[in-house]
Amino acid sequence: MKTAETAAKAPAVKGPASYFPSIEKKYGRPVEEWKDLIRASPLARHMELVAWLKTEHNIGHGHANALVAHTLAEKSS
Repeated sequence: MKTAETAAKAPAVKGPASYFPSIEKKYGRPVEEWKDLIRASPLARHMELVAWLKTEHNIGHGHANALVAHTLAEKSS
């Protein structure tokens, strides 16, 4: 159980990663598995990948956008 002290010390997750717990819960797959699918896709452009996740995997727009943004940001780092 989190105490006020531990909550204060842990940095809040921001950006696309803040969606990861709800993505895993809603779609039943670990985020790393989704990111592997994105990396293996022949598509490269952000919105193409978002549309692909939405149509082929029934992922909501916000969740698809977060997964793609996070995955593509790793490539450019």
